[in-house]
Amino acid sequence: MEINHYEFEYGEHGQTTGISINLRGFDILRFNNISKGTAFTIDERRKLKLSGYLPPRVKTLEEQVESSLEILDKKETDIEKFIYIRSLYDRNVVLAHAVIASDVTKFLPIIYTPTVGLACQQYSSMFRKANGIHFYPGNIDYAEYILRNYTDKDIRVAVVTDNQGILGIGDQGAGGIPICLGKLMLYTQGAGIAPWHCLPISLDVGTDNKELIDDPNYLGWRHERLRGDEYYAFIEKFVVAFKKIFPKALCQWEDFSKQTAFTVRDKYLEEVISFNDDIQGTGSVALAGMIAAMRVKKEKMTDQVYLVHGAGAGGIGIAQQILTELMEQGMDETEAIARIFTLDSRGVVTSDRDLEPYKEKFAKNPKNMAWMKTPADNTLLNVIKNERVTVLIGTSGQGGCFTKEIVQAAAQNTDQPAILPLSNPTTKAEALPQDIYEWTNGKALVATGSPFEDVNHNGKSYRIGQMNNAFIFPGIGLGVVASGATQVLPAFFSAAAHAMADFVSEEDIQNGILFPPLDQLNKVSLEVAKRVGAAAIKANVTQNDCQFSEFKHNNDVERLNTLIENMRWNPEYN
Repeated sequence: MEINHYEFEYGEHGQTTGISINLRGFDILRFNNISKGTAFTIDERRKLKLSGYLPPRVKTLEEQVESSLEILDKKETDIEKFIYIRSLYDRNVVLAHAVIASDVTKFLPIIYTPTVGLACQQYSSMFRKANGIHFYPGNIDYAEYILRNYTDKDIRVAVVTDNQGILGIGDQGAGGIPICLGKLMLYTQGAGIAPWHCLPISLDVGTDNKELIDDPNYLGWRHERLRGDEYYAFIEKFVVAFKKIFPKALCQWEDFSKQTAFTVRDKYLEEVISFNDDIQGTGSVALAGMIAAMRVKKEKMTDQVYLVHGAGAGGIGIAQQILTELMEQGMDETEAIARIFTLDSRGVVTSDRDLEPYKEKFAKNPKNMAWMKTPADNTLLNVIKNERVTVLIGTSGQGGCFTKEIVQAAAQNTDQPAILPLSNPTTKAEALPQDIYEWTNGKALVATGSPFEDVNHNGKSYRIGQMNNAFIFPGIGLGVVASGATQVLPAFFSAAAHAMADFVSEEDIQNGILFPPLDQLNKVSLEVAKRVGAAAIKANVTQNDCQFSEFKHNNDVERLNTLIENMRWNPEYN
């Protein structure tokens, strides 16, 4: 049978078992999914007509990893390390992922946050090789043709961004695609979804970032962002094409901004298998941290009062996930909402304001807050004091806004306040862990969105748990793909949060640590995937024609767990 360049061969669990190559000679080295570089054996070099195109020595994968690590150690800055890993990926995906897997804790901040933010800002000047797909108004009418002709045909997960709400740095135009690349590398590292099943997509609808428009090197569509009907017509054209070409693939919406994020997510919940990680993934990982905090405090979620400072997509996503959990624990919706406060730049979000629709659910009636006599009373400090907030969550992007007075006010309401400064990057964190421990004499339960070094307080060392979405979305993806789920349901994110919280060791709980170390990413993702798959079976949203024979027509959890374990890819040469 004639094949197009190369095709992967799969076992009954959907795992890659081999490669059929319709290429010979130097052409093989041009494709990063199949190239082994200097690791091609002498026999392979003869059969594939590579003799002479590579130096004589044959290296093992382990030797290649060692050499790459030596090169990385000589790089002085994180952005240089990012560039090297991306260039390595462009040559040899197995080697790149083997390097990352050698020390996930070390390299995750390089391939994703916070370094990827710099990569987005410098995208045009750093551009070396095309990755993924760029849609813009000049080609969106041909989206189906472009997707159909993409090199990799068996796409299982796509990360799709409109580039507007990038990691606390805002509108980056065409520069948002490194976010998609980074997220997909984490799908591979965490869930074992092979790189050739992953597709990064940029929906370039223009930019309102004047610096980009004025930059002569800018590679994106040099135009103000589309808005209103024009914008949503563009998204619709993409969705129609994506659904037709990859009907069983998961679409993760990434870094859409505020109301747009909710509108796009909600409109296409049943059109494509999709979710928004900034809303639902953030909500799930934050809930996991709170559930773990309840294990420490030996209290119930229903006993707490929650304040989310930052009412964007992530903040409201967290509020929604808290609400879901409180209702699952027996509270009615009205009672649960009364315990969740959201704040934006104008203070507590109140119902007497002209609000964006996504903020309305958690808006408070100011008449029910007797302490708010004038607009000047509507402050972060006053709501903590008067509503007796016990869980303080930061998604505002305002570095340092959780001051000593703020943190100590929360500590007056409970013996162990949960203080969660989640904004990225580290410069945007609402408070530093060291300060929080000092201000509360070590009583606060702390987790952050960015990586921080261990904190020493009163002779004791505290590992700072990172509330990283990477603990959630890879497992969500694997659970959805393996089960053949036709929708991504809210129950999946609750299941993921509980799996994550249950994974925290008893020793960490005794020390007030709310998340496992990042080197447990692979194991956490496996447990999350199993719980998500079980939730899909329980909700009866799995496909009868699931593509994996192990699970086809046998919707039982035991078979699914076996499938999930066996279908994961590891960075090893076929």
